[in-house]
Amino acid sequence: MPRTETAHTEALGEDIDEDDVPDVTLDQLQDSGVLASDGPVLRAGEHDGWSLVIESEGSYLAADDMVKSVSRETVALSLRDRESGSCWISYAEDGEILSSFDPLFPDHEYGTRREVPEQLTGHGAAISNGDRADAYANAVRANQQRLQCTMPQEADESRLLTLKVADEY
Repeated sequence: MPRTETAHTEALGEDIDEDDVPDVTLDQLQDSGVLASDGPVLRAGEHDGWSLVIESEGSYLAADDMVKSVSRETVALSLRDRESGSCWISYAEDGEILSSFDPLFPDHEYGTRREVPEQLTGHGAAISNGDRADAYANAVRANQQRLQCTMPQEADESRLLTLKVADEY
């Protein structure tokens, strides 16, 4: 589903009607479990050689266990930006969180080898070279540019494989 239809589905739940999601039928949503009452809605795809999974609401994908799991035999970068202002960045390699921190409070970073992501991305300098209010945006930009994993808005707006992980909240 595209991002806008996913947002409608999450906001309206079982009160959704056909006009809210013109690209799918209500039967498809019901059968797929997307209208299940509890759990994160995830959208998955690929952009520029990177796999991506987007969770518009919630923190299911940002949980340490999830970041560790998806980084097995590869790397994972988790960027969480919530409407409440809570932000978090985690970087993991082969099942191990190397760095995990809130850009507003970088001194509280944890991870097993915090220097590795910093050497790869330079996010520390990006955070300290601007206004504190811009710390998250600066850290994200540094991570995406140095790791060459920038995801344009169009990638999030396109139709992506969509599923709900039932009973995970």
